[in-house]
Amino acid sequence: MPNSKQAKKRLRQSFVRRDRNRAKKTRLRHSIRRVREAVAAGDIQAATELARTTQKLLDRAAAQHVIHRNKAARLKSRLVHLIVGKQQAASS
Repeated sequence: MPNSKQAKKRLRQSFVRRDRNRAKKTRLRHSIRRVREAVAAGDIQAATELARTTQKLLDRAAAQHVIHRNKAARLKSRLVHLIVGKQQAASS
């Protein structure tokens, strides 16, 4: 339990930040899932559009230290490889 005025404020701030970060991570996971579902359904056009917005969300989350920048890069790479692999499989 915080004793000083400063510690009480830090506790309040940490709760607010935790809630914001949870919301950002949840939105990110949903966005990634939508891209994967679009690829699984074979809708490459929709997957490409969703991937663009997801990459933007990933970059923003990494810039705000919600996730690590390497994790953002890894997830973006995996999404792109997933879409490209599906395109190549469809074209051949």
